[in-house]
Amino acid sequence: MERFQKFILLPFILAASLTGLGFCYSILNGPTNATVLAGSEARFNCTVANGWAILIWLLNTNPVLTVINSHGPIETSDRFTSQSYNNSQSFTSELIIHNTQLNDSGRIECSIQKIDGSSFAFLSVQVNGTLLIKNSTLIVKENTTVEIVCEALGWAPAPEITWMTNDSLIDKSRYVTQQSQGSNSLYNALSVLTLTPMDTEILTCLADIEALPSPQNATIAVIVGNSTLENNYSEDSTSTWVIVLAVVFSIVGFILLIILIWVVVRCCCLKKGSTYENEVRKISVKKKTDDRLGSRQRSGSENQGYVPEEPPYTGQIPTVVSLPPMSTKFTVPRPDLHTSSASKGRPQRHTDYPINPKKIRNVTHV
Repeated sequence: MERFQKFILLPFILAASLTGLGFCYSILNGPTNATVLAGSEARFNCTVANGWAILIWLLNTNPVLTVINSHGPIETSDRFTSQSYNNSQSFTSELIIHNTQLNDSGRIECSIQKIDGSSFAFLSVQVNGTLLIKNSTLIVKENTTVEIVCEALGWAPAPEITWMTNDSLIDKSRYVTQQSQGSNSLYNALSVLTLTPMDTEILTCLADIEALPSPQNATIAVIVGNSTLENNYSEDSTSTWVIVLAVVFSIVGFILLIILIWVVVRCCCLKKGSTYENEVRKISVKKKTDDRLGSRQRSGSENQGYVPEEPPYTGQIPTVVSLPPMSTKFTVPRPDLHTSSASKGRPQRHTDYPINPKKIRNVTHV
């Protein structure tokens, strides 16, 4: 009996031991599927109970990010990052894939490295291509059947094409859509709508994929008219061209006027400068001519027979003051006196007698 009781208690003891060692943690909430446009972000969450040791994120079975309880996230690429959220009972790791590419589509897995310790979801990356209708306006005659072509290029997956007229869906039997895949794994679609409009209609072509928040669209106005309407439309087109040409010619004329004004001002400035230079040149030539004439007059022959008349003296004649009579005696130097060499050349006049201002006749005795 005692053995049986011990055998029953053994599983509970083992369970308690494993719980204390951290073997009872599990994934509470795994990631969910996501569909995104190429170039955007994709986010996945994985919530585990407390006691976990390691958590690994895998993309198509390839590890892209690891989170260690004691260390934190280990990021090996800028395109794969994470954020963490903790509470008292669980831990949540969020995987963020930046700039998603078409080849990122596939399986996203969250693993805690134990039996049945993984959860996965799927990522779908889609490409939004172009959508166009060649003409924005089409004029048709009454009771005429026309075909409207809508073309979608570079989509992944192939878009779903629908038509609307005046905000009402057109029955699928009235248009045909063909799809094809190119070498770059992108899809093209061509949809042809056949109709016989009875009145003016606004047609809309819609292309939609799951990742788009709203369908992409292209519109065309189909105008049903007679010859009068066509003539009016032709006149409107002609008027538009006339207005465009008038504006262009006005701009060109304004530019030419500015250029003409600039040329006239430039010519006036050059002419003024040229007149000033001519005046300076004339003054310089005249001065040289005058200098030449003056030098020619100065270099003429001198008239030796010309005696200029002395102008009569009109000033007051000064009064002559009579002086005492001059002595007629001359003083002869004594022979025994020594004379300097400077006096040998000419006789010396003594100044001990006054000089009469009248004419004096000098007599030299040898």
